[in-house]
Amino acid sequence: ASPAEASVFLEDLTWTELRDVIAAGTTTIIIPIGGTEQSGPAMALGKHNVRVKFLAAKIAEKLGNALVAPVISYVPEGNIDPPSSHMRFPGTITISDRTFEQLLESAAR
Repeated sequence: ASPAEASVFLEDLTWTELRDVIAAGTTTIIIPIGGTEQSGPAMALGKHNVRVKFLAAKIAEKLGNALVAPVISYVPEGNIDPPSSHMRFPGTITISDRTFEQLLESAAR
């Protein structure tokens, strides 16, 4: 795909397509943060990941010089023992605040 036709999703591009969209003026990467947590019995555990990917794409398209990194779907959701916050419900995935901060810093670099 030409730079003008390329997907805004980093994970959809080859390295040569990425090189070309950067050369054509792409300067920004959006790192969407979702989560895997309960939101009641009628909502899928990964709803935040779907929403944030969709919204990040809309922002990248509007900016015109941005791409969207893969969604970060593991975030701090509470304590494991004893369970707190969303960790009181099956299917929620959590990581520590420190791990989350390191992940974001590494992804941004």
